[in-house]
Amino acid sequence: MSQSTYARSLAARYAPEDLQQRLRAALCEEALDPDRLDCDDIAAIDQLHVGGREASRRLLERAGVEPGARVLDLGCGTGGSARLLMAEYGLQVTGIDLTAGFVGVADWLTRATGMAASGDFVCGDAQRLPFTEGAFDLIWAQHVLLNVPDMMRVLLEAQRVLCPGGRILVHEVVAGDAEDALRFPVPWADSPRHSHLLEREALIERFTGHGFRAAFVDDITADGLRWRQKHSARERRDGGAVLGPALIFGEGFGIMASNLMENLAADRIRILQAGFVRR
Repeated sequence: MSQSTYARSLAARYAPEDLQQRLRAALCEEALDPDRLDCDDIAAIDQLHVGGREASRRLLERAGVEPGARVLDLGCGTGGSARLLMAEYGLQVTGIDLTAGFVGVADWLTRATGMAASGDFVCGDAQRLPFTEGAFDLIWAQHVLLNVPDMMRVLLEAQRVLCPGGRILVHEVVAGDAEDALRFPVPWADSPRHSHLLEREALIERFTGHGFRAAFVDDITADGLRWRQKHSARERRDGGAVLGPALIFGEGFGIMASNLMENLAADRIRILQAGFVRR
């Protein structure tokens, strides 16, 4: 499969054309103004990576991000983490995502929450970033590399757009030690076609072999499993909730969440947070 064909298939999987309309309708059903929102109003659809907002805050605190850092949110999705970086840390953020539908939602929700002056979003490919050399101090990447078949291109581009000494903060799903196959579907893939998990050491080697050094690598699998168990229980209890991950992932989200939890518990996958510094 060519790179462009793969990119189109991945984008089509993540965001249907009517995503923004569905989200607007759901917000109206909850008696919320879709163009005047608070971050808490959209929390249920805003931080869909394992661990949610607390995992994002943990990574930021672990890394010690400097005020005024120029940030690129790689694979920004609907912009939830970018808005957290803007709102809670006062950072200027540019988000990029392969999926035009996500970029449109990210732009809308950022304007609706009053943060348009702190960020912008573009549709583009992490393997061909539309930015100049040294444009950013920090790259933020949450659950992005698991969809990338050729990580070398992404790392070369990341190195190019980071300033000397710049960092990339990673929150990623990696392959675990279990020998049995990953159970699909999961939130990032319906089949092995879109799932490209590396083992922990292989992931680290990719970075250190392409111009980065590891500052820290933390395994937060246990925290991630507890978070997923807690949220799965809440989702079963609040099955009729209008706002929730199913609005993004579709009606199959229940089985995706169940498989995610089972894969974590069986050590088929693990969750890492890491910081890498550009040499």
